[in-house]
Amino acid sequence: MHADIWIMSPFNGTFWCVVLAFLALLVVATVLLRKRSEETRRRVLIIASIVTMVGFFVYKGFLSVDKEFDRVAAEIGGFNWWGELPLQLCNINMILIPIAVHWNKRALMSFCFFVGVLGAAMAIAMPGLGFDGYSLLLPRMIGFYGTHFAIIVEGLALATLGLYKPKFSDLPLSALALFVIALAACGISLLLRWTGLNANANYFFSVETEGNAILELFHKFLPAPFLYLIPCLLILAAYMLVVMLVITGVEKLKALVSGRKPA
Repeated sequence: MHADIWIMSPFNGTFWCVVLAFLALLVVATVLLRKRSEETRRRVLIIASIVTMVGFFVYKGFLSVDKEFDRVAAEIGGFNWWGELPLQLCNINMILIPIAVHWNKRALMSFCFFVGVLGAAMAIAMPGLGFDGYSLLLPRMIGFYGTHFAIIVEGLALATLGLYKPKFSDLPLSALALFVIALAACGISLLLRWTGLNANANYFFSVETEGNAILELFHKFLPAPFLYLIPCLLILAAYMLVVMLVITGVEKLKALVSGRKPA
């Protein structure tokens, strides 16, 4: 079998095979659990998130001794544990989903379903240095893509398992949660820089844009750490509107087929 079939890049054949595999996992899990008790569904999702978190740190362990990664990521300082904590926009969901599900916190579930899934999807669509154009069989590639796809599945599972029903009115909840969490991430990044633990700490891209075209544009109008992230709420609003229109359309179609009124 030719080695090229394992090369992972955004939207190539291998990428779509992995997408389909994780979507199939979501469908199978939903079918198997939909008739189980709510407590069982909650417990399964919490355990899945904890397993993902354990996998995240195992993956980071491999990354810490990956000489190739250190070489290609030299411009951002290579590997540093203080810059690899699960505090980015996507992987913070490994922490938030169990909390949100256990204590039934709607604001956090809204954040994980909308913002978390969007953040993880953006990460795999625009992978950083060392994660594009390499074999999927490398430990760092398995860890990076496995973690992010698992986060997407677990975020979507909040809705497919019936633990969270998205609503248009959730926009303020998601926006508030995003603002508070991003502000905390900015504070942690500045603290890590100030203490010298990690001179490049930049959780949530809250201190530097790192060349991101959209954030660079916002930075021109609000040239200050964290503040240039605020216009991102407009992107979130547009994304949530599209998602809700799709969900509403599917619900109306199901109601039409079943002959009942949509909820």
